[in-house]
Amino acid sequence: MNYAMRMLANRNTRRLFEGTAGAVVLFTVAAAAAAVWGRPHAAALVVGAGACLVLVLLGGLYLYFRNQERILEEAVSQVQAYLAGNTDARLPCEEEGELYRLFQEVNSLAAILNAHAEQENAARVFLKDTLSNISHQLKTPLAALNIYNGLLQQEAENLPAIRDFADRSEQELDRMDNLVQNLLKIARLDAGTTPLEKAEEPVAGLMEAVRRQFSWRASQEGKTLELAGADDVTLVCDRVWMLEAVGNLVKNALDHTEAGDTVKIEWKSFASTVQITVADTGSGIHPEDLPHIFKRFYRSRFSRDNQGVGLGLPLAKAIVEAHDGTIQAESELGRGTVFTLRFWIPAKL
Repeated sequence: MNYAMRMLANRNTRRLFEGTAGAVVLFTVAAAAAAVWGRPHAAALVVGAGACLVLVLLGGLYLYFRNQERILEEAVSQVQAYLAGNTDARLPCEEEGELYRLFQEVNSLAAILNAHAEQENAARVFLKDTLSNISHQLKTPLAALNIYNGLLQQEAENLPAIRDFADRSEQELDRMDNLVQNLLKIARLDAGTTPLEKAEEPVAGLMEAVRRQFSWRASQEGKTLELAGADDVTLVCDRVWMLEAVGNLVKNALDHTEAGDTVKIEWKSFASTVQITVADTGSGIHPEDLPHIFKRFYRSRFSRDNQGVGLGLPLAKAIVEAHDGTIQAESELGRGTVFTLRFWIPAKL
């Protein structure tokens, strides 16, 4: 009984049942009248009344389901608008009935998702602002310490022990400055407050800029830095951020290779993607660590690198994903590591 009442609460459904009941009553009355007063043609009259009843019922059902289809089409368009980014899109729920009850629940879910999104965005902005403020507060003492350390290095030209201490101090100050900058960059990407200035860039030019950035270090450490790829491959990206992402991967490769090893950057264009790989012949990544290398501040118990803070790879991943790309890592102990970046070609989607 409760189910029937809920079902009949909808105006269109109620009208369908009322119309059907009315048509059946009319058919019954017509059939009875034909049987009583139209005996010579009673059968024909009953058949005619039955045909009219069928037509009326089919017409009523057609109008009912056409109206239901219109309601569902409007609901689908509102859902698609919400998925496209219109957070104000809502399903029509001004009527009563089970269908509109479902629409009301969907609207409530959309409101909850909007509230969570606003809270998450506020938290991201707060984190970005907090880290930005901290970084700015740290810049002044870091700059002062660098000046003091430089003066100490000058005064310690003839004092080897103090000179060594000052050099080590400079390295730690550089590490601290790098940490602050990387934290700020990740916070900005997370908060979405740093718009990407995308343009079509030749990949060969981008990778040549990365090679120039690390060529001196590679030569000093006795390592080979190679490039391989076609000159006509292009990528729609933010040049500065893409150089940061690939540069972090190359830096990571140089950190985990020895003299005589090779770091190779290669790029290719496929039907719908541009692929960039950074491969090295270094020590490789332990299988236990491979699933966690993109986590922030993750430190391997097998790593011999005591200088890193675990932000280079997470920052590269954040930048790649901000470009709607993907990044994967494959590695074998003692054989090296390969990072693969893939970006969709918008014009060929």
